[in-house]
Amino acid sequence: MHTDTTSSFAPLAPVLALLHRLGDMALFLVDAVWQTFRTHRLFGKVFQQLYTVGAQSMLVILLFSVFTGLVLGLQAFYAMSMFGAQGMLGSLISLTLIRELGPVLTAVMITARAGSAMTAEIGVMRITDQIDALEVMDIHPVGYLVTPRLLASLIAFPLLTAVFDVIGIFGGYLSACVLLGLNEGRYFSGVESSVTMTDVSGGFLKAFVFAAIVVTVCCYQGYAAHQRKDGKGAEAVGNATT
Repeated sequence: MHTDTTSSFAPLAPVLALLHRLGDMALFLVDAVWQTFRTHRLFGKVFQQLYTVGAQSMLVILLFSVFTGLVLGLQAFYAMSMFGAQGMLGSLISLTLIRELGPVLTAVMITARAGSAMTAEIGVMRITDQIDALEVMDIHPVGYLVTPRLLASLIAFPLLTAVFDVIGIFGGYLSACVLLGLNEGRYFSGVESSVTMTDVSGGFLKAFVFAAIVVTVCCYQGYAAHQRKDGKGAEAVGNATT
């Protein structure tokens, strides 16, 4: 009977494992937020991580955003020319970037550059017992390692999203107006008339949510690298990072 019951739940094992992992991540995030009020000398650590997450990601964001705007403007211009709606191009590009593409692509770029670095750094500290050493010295490892990264990301993600939006709109201007001859006044008039504070605040809200998700997942993967079953030591760190 016990064997039959166990076998009947076997197909649900991956789902249950996923739910268990998501629950651990949620508690991990709550602990990181709580440590904001308990960790001393937090400002310096946040400023250091703000440079790592924000300033060092700026070049990637600038390059990716201008090319996104160029491609979006080019494709949208030809599509809207079929209906004689080129005057709406500024509205289309600005709303697409501010509402959706800006927050999403910014999060993807930061995850690829800074998120993987978070996982690798914390993972190495875990497998080399540095996190255990912090606990021995009565230093909360989540407050020391994760909370500064969380706060820095909550600041950096919206700022980099704003940069992505502005440069992306400028990229759309280059392709639509400079390359294809659309009137500049029509382009920027569409941007000005269509974008509202609701759109901007919605994009920033998404950036905040993505920041919390990215930091939680990346830091948790490194923090729990010693629990992985697909490798030990350096292999576990590599698997956690990827």
